[in-house]
Amino acid sequence: MSNMGRREFVALLGGAAAAWPIAARAQQAAMPVIGFLSGGSPDAVWAGMVTGFRRGLNETGFVDGQNVSIEYRWAEGQYDRLPKLAGDLVSRPVTIILAAGGSEPARIAKAATTTIPIVFASGADPVKNGLVSSLNRPDGNVTGVSLIGAALEAKRVEALHDLVPNASTIAVLINPNYSEAKAQSQEVQAAAAQLGLKSIVLMASTERDIDDAIASLVQQGAGALVVTLDPFLFVNRRQQLFALAERHSLPVMYSLRAMVIAGGLISYATDFPDGFRQAGIYVGKILKGTKPIDLPVLQPTKFELVINLKTARALGLDVPPTLLARADEVIE
Repeated sequence: MSNMGRREFVALLGGAAAAWPIAARAQQAAMPVIGFLSGGSPDAVWAGMVTGFRRGLNETGFVDGQNVSIEYRWAEGQYDRLPKLAGDLVSRPVTIILAAGGSEPARIAKAATTTIPIVFASGADPVKNGLVSSLNRPDGNVTGVSLIGAALEAKRVEALHDLVPNASTIAVLINPNYSEAKAQSQEVQAAAAQLGLKSIVLMASTERDIDDAIASLVQQGAGALVVTLDPFLFVNRRQQLFALAERHSLPVMYSLRAMVIAGGLISYATDFPDGFRQAGIYVGKILKGTKPIDLPVLQPTKFELVINLKTARALGLDVPPTLLARADEVIE
């Protein structure tokens, strides 16, 4: 995690806490406590999602530090840390848990408690992963927002092919520890085959794995890369991916807008900050007395294609006018 990312996050979330008067801190124990359990890291990428979540809370009348308190627990891409972090929140105990960053945080939170309400914000399929039995009427203590980020790989391959039509081989980078890894692999391979492209699946769960994977795709002649949705890849190893893409002049498709804002080439994704805003609204409703079972799992209706023209020029790419016309945001 970069120092800048941590400073930005601290500036976003820490300023208000530092200003609380002693009396307000003494009253904090009487406030509802939200446990924020994430597979990601407290950096600039996640700051936008946390801001969206807090905005949703505010829309329901809850303000962190005034009438609600938020306890953050970050696994930083290391999913084996999640059981301990979830247990810590349950034993605190918190009033409600927001579980984010794939289905794993929500799955582990669900295993840790059957009584504390859980709201998830996940790009994975919540029915397929056993979080809920139905989107329309979730059961037990779990509901949330399905951001279906892991189900957009075909669209990403298509847009990347439009941007780099001469690339006959497309590689995909997947963390095998991510719950949707198998589905991601199958979807990319199917999409590539439909476009008449060869696909190379590369698995990486460590820094060294990523170096080896990029070296492998270069050796095999892949002309472009899709980086799938996963907190380990888009948070912990962001700068490494950027450096490797620059070194090898490699066009890379990402699964988060924030990656392109930070310097990546192109992304196709759900509006994640807005999804977290919706999750914040659900948390606020439950704090006011609504039961999770009465809140159907929400699905996104807005998807964003974002292109960084500065990065495209650095790679020597001419972005087709048809692709520019489809873009929701173009970064000059």
